[in-house]
Amino acid sequence: MTADPTTALLAVTDQPLDLAAHEAAVADRRAGAVVSFQGVVRDHDHGRPVTLLEYEGHPSAVETLRAVAAEIAADPDVYAVAVSHRIGRLDIGDVALVAAVSTAHRAAAFAACARLVDEVKARLPIWKRQVFADGTEEWVNCP
Repeated sequence: MTADPTTALLAVTDQPLDLAAHEAAVADRRAGAVVSFQGVVRDHDHGRPVTLLEYEGHPSAVETLRAVAAEIAADPDVYAVAVSHRIGRLDIGDVALVAAVSTAHRAAAFAACARLVDEVKARLPIWKRQVFADGTEEWVNCP
């Protein structure tokens, strides 16, 4: 069991995300595992070539991200959580989401990081506009 789990780094930003900074933010002498995740803009979706993405966030996005991170940090196995999401225009290869979690053991770290990413994807009020190579576009995750 851990004492005082924390949300070490959290942002909704138009600035590039730094995986190493998120991993460093969750570093803890008790941790035997730090698991991290990067969501990277890919060049396709459902068989269609994608040229760029644009993310727009609701003003409540930071509060929602904070609530999700706090829920994961409240897990007794978790020492620290860091998570950030980009908004604005992103090109192929840019990082849209970064998450990192530290725990004593790898299984708990993998599970907590997966829960963190899944909850962010399910609950964060950020919408994605995909621009396809043929010039068409599509909004994804819009309410």
